[in-house]
Amino acid sequence: MLVKTYGSAIYGVNALTITVEVNVEQGVNFTLVGLPDNAVKESQQRIDSALHQYGYRIPGRKIVINMAPADMRKEGSAYDLTLAIGILAASEQIKADNIGDYIIMGELSLDGGLQPIKGVLPIAIEARNKGFKGIILPMSNAREAAIVNDLDVYGAENIGQVIDFFEGKDSLQKTEVDTRKEFYNSLNDYEFDFSDVKGQENIKRALEIAAAGGHNVILIGPPGSGKTMLAKRMPSILPPLNLHESLETTKIHSVAGKMRREDSLISVRPFRNPHHTISDVALVGGGTNPQPGEISLAHNGVLFLDELPEFKRAVLEVLRQPMEERRITISRARMTTEYPASFILVAAMNPCPCGYYNHPDIECTCNPGMVNKYLNKVSGPLMDRIDLHIEVTPLSHSALAEKRLGEPSEVIRQRVIAARKIQEERYKDYKGIHCNAQMTTKLFRQYCDIDQDCQDLMKAAMDKLGLSARAYDRILKVSRTIADLDNSENITVEHLSEAINYRSLDRDSWGR
Repeated sequence: MLVKTYGSAIYGVNALTITVEVNVEQGVNFTLVGLPDNAVKESQQRIDSALHQYGYRIPGRKIVINMAPADMRKEGSAYDLTLAIGILAASEQIKADNIGDYIIMGELSLDGGLQPIKGVLPIAIEARNKGFKGIILPMSNAREAAIVNDLDVYGAENIGQVIDFFEGKDSLQKTEVDTRKEFYNSLNDYEFDFSDVKGQENIKRALEIAAAGGHNVILIGPPGSGKTMLAKRMPSILPPLNLHESLETTKIHSVAGKMRREDSLISVRPFRNPHHTISDVALVGGGTNPQPGEISLAHNGVLFLDELPEFKRAVLEVLRQPMEERRITISRARMTTEYPASFILVAAMNPCPCGYYNHPDIECTCNPGMVNKYLNKVSGPLMDRIDLHIEVTPLSHSALAEKRLGEPSEVIRQRVIAARKIQEERYKDYKGIHCNAQMTTKLFRQYCDIDQDCQDLMKAAMDKLGLSARAYDRILKVSRTIADLDNSENITVEHLSEAINYRSLDRDSWGR
């Protein structure tokens, strides 16, 4: 008897429906075709053991299973349940007339229990798009799949419950999640708040500008000056995720297997903080079976690189293209995968190897030229993509002893949202551009036009401070954001002079 069951495979951040055709006839043989990998081939042993626990078995007859489309590689153990139910139905051990209405996915334990699988959200979206009535999967993944509306989601603890379900017994309960309610309830659940930060008003202002315009930032300062503390609070002042961004972010985390049992929808902006020993593949994504890297997990959020010069040169260089294009394409011999990677980069570094260059109290012990050598560990092209250079100075004792709380993140966020709304209105006719940092050359000429007074100031700044040519565009983009925060249509001298202050590393005097 020929029976078809349905599963799903993950390619990039999207899913593809897999048809599992099971044919049982006279003979003695078990054949699995359709480019399965070893994990899929091993399912026979897991299925056999799991079925025995519930009084069923793989029949001693000729079984041919085809996983279509047969020319695409099938990977992982998530097809165990799909294959098991197909075998039971094809050998007429269970009667399952409605088996074709459901996507069935899950990894089997030897005792018949169901283990969680990766990529449930894209699988559920694909199931709805293809017109399936519902999806059956491990209980651990049910809440995540229930985000998708117009789809019946059933979570099962073991294969026995799934068998009973197809035989008409009321063994599975539908999982329902009020997506919008959960999304809006946890929209502002940030662990860190700017009210905890004492002093550092100029740096908080710089981070507010970065959040308002989507600019990349580098924080330079001695150890203990608060660089990491400030960076961790950056997501709390970014505009809240909208429902589309939230779904997009959740999809990536789902594919990477980062979703917990209690999670349904990621509603706060991600903050990723990889260690400086990270490899380039772990950062951008890839591997034999391509997986999203840290830059994709930081999509719609913040990627924080602490101790920037300590990262391997090759690792930092792979950031250049995704920072520009806001996506990463991973090409392998067998496949090409594209992951989104639209993030704000916040980097932190010491000004020199000993860490105390430009410190107000402690003398730097580095030899002449060491400061420059240390800074040169970060390449010019990468530094070129960082708009704001901020010097972080340590706080005095009186500032640390201050009991008054600083300005909360909520207040700063409202100013950032107001500036972002101006930018969204400005770029509404341009696809893929939402903030000032994403401006093309054409838009730059149109919206960063400055009057003669500003031109004179720029000339004076470049001559006096020795600013590089690459600093010119960056300064004007930042001043455009400052003008938006000020609700000003034109860039004024005040906006420009503030932006010039945020180009410390471009000065000829730095590190000399």
